[in-house]
Amino acid sequence: MFVDSHCHINFEGLAERLPQVLENMRMHSVTHALCVSVDLETLPSVLDIARTYDNVYASVGVHPDHEDAQEPDVAGLVELAGHPKVVAIGETGLDYYRLEGRTIADMEWQRERFRTHIRAAHATGKPLIVHTRASADDTLRIMAEEHADVPGGVMHCFTEAWPVAERALAQNFHISLSGIVTFKSATEVQDVARRVPLERLLIETDSPYLAPVPYRGKPNEPAYVSHVGRFIAQQREMPEAALAAATTANFFRLFKIPMPRS
Repeated sequence: MFVDSHCHINFEGLAERLPQVLENMRMHSVTHALCVSVDLETLPSVLDIARTYDNVYASVGVHPDHEDAQEPDVAGLVELAGHPKVVAIGETGLDYYRLEGRTIADMEWQRERFRTHIRAAHATGKPLIVHTRASADDTLRIMAEEHADVPGGVMHCFTEAWPVAERALAQNFHISLSGIVTFKSATEVQDVARRVPLERLLIETDSPYLAPVPYRGKPNEPAYVSHVGRFIAQQREMPEAALAAATTANFFRLFKIPMPRS
């Protein structure tokens, strides 16, 4: 049985056919999913899904790419995280990929937003979901300065090389791999997939984006996390069932969710 540790099933293309999306999960032996917040404006849709479906959980956070979104504060995030199905703070982090004529120095608003989320994680005791793109050094630096290792969390949709993974692991973070790991060109991510300690590994879709092979280029959905898990098991030369069991157990342990009875 697999679990999708990061998806956006409240997004267009998935939300309007949610019963079928959840049935597809069941047919592919994907038992649970974490629907991740990207801003406060659309958070109600995330919480509604988590409230409606027992096997879907939620997070609370504002994505670093959403510059014009309502700005979170620690008290607000803490209050929202009190919802019984909210298991994490994020998605948060840094993203310098699209500077659009600005410099890294101009992105201080992202760095302050990231610190706000880490402080909310401390206050709630809930783990962080961290996004980093073209910003690994600053991401890890701020995590260290804010003692993000205390709540811990996950580096989601990890696309960096092994040295960055090592630094994140040293800060008590898990590494989550998406459909990118199945891409022929993703040799560094495949190297990480083989080297991450099994007890710190998660898998995800980040759907509706980044569909794995054989669905690359098509809309993604949580059912396809099984292809991510299967590919990683092949990379690690281990049984698929063992990879599924380990990543599923890691999910429930990290997000402090009672492990369901089989």
